[in-house]
Amino acid sequence: MKLLVFGKKGQVATELARQADVVCLGRTDVDLTDPDAPAAAIAAHRPDGVINAAAYTAVDRAEEEEAVAARINATAPAAMARASAEIGIPFVHISTDYVFDGSGAAPWHPDAPTAPASAYGRTKLAGEHGVRAAGGAHAILRTSWVISAHGANFVKTMLRVGPKKGHLRVVDDQWGAPTPAAAIAAACLKIAATLARDPSRSGTYHFSGAPDTTWARFARTIFETAGHDVAVEAIPTAEYPTPAQRPLNSRLDCTSTAVAFGLERPDWSRELAVILDDLKAKGDLS
Repeated sequence: MKLLVFGKKGQVATELARQADVVCLGRTDVDLTDPDAPAAAIAAHRPDGVINAAAYTAVDRAEEEEAVAARINATAPAAMARASAEIGIPFVHISTDYVFDGSGAAPWHPDAPTAPASAYGRTKLAGEHGVRAAGGAHAILRTSWVISAHGANFVKTMLRVGPKKGHLRVVDDQWGAPTPAAAIAAACLKIAATLARDPSRSGTYHFSGAPDTTWARFARTIFETAGHDVAVEAIPTAEYPTPAQRPLNSRLDCTSTAVAFGLERPDWSRELAVILDDLKAKGDLS
């Protein structure tokens, strides 16, 4: 199956290139702020399926650049989905827990009401609407707290600043689950192949690591696993204000994903050890 991936240097795109023979398109290959570029790229490469791993992910900056974020997170995936539908190939789109308002404590079901509280969340939700409206075989895969040895993420930030400071204040009232980019990539590949055989499985799905935790508890596990003596002080979100509101509840109900595609939630603590080994091999971990 010849797959075209939008995204090249991001966490999931990097893992997709590691796991399969895919064509990855980065910013220098296709301008996702150009509404005509995605369809032109799909027509040029003539793939058997498309995975969108590209996004505007600067959550705080999106508060000031919502129009730019919308072109990348909403207009572009809608165009990808339409182009894929026109030639009858499956389209897999990665979305986010930020489409929810973060209230309550129960895991969010894929059919739960959406109410994003940030510009980033609004643009990603608009992208979901565009993908569905295209009418082709598709899967919208919402995920959370993506981690890997690549790009920018919480694991790498903690390892960069924690050992230097010896003490960090980390929020402990935001709940969710770290999700390894490698597992997301593998899920996208399996979903694309399944949709090619059975388009009736199109829909919106959730995929996150297990078990659910908080940022502070996750930080402690990172330092313990890496062998660093760093004190983590748990604080409420109110003591760490950011331009964009973060969801307090990012728990995701992944039951339907397991039923439709046989994809179980990955154990993030086990995958964390793999990520740390990867960082050490790259010389990025002391």
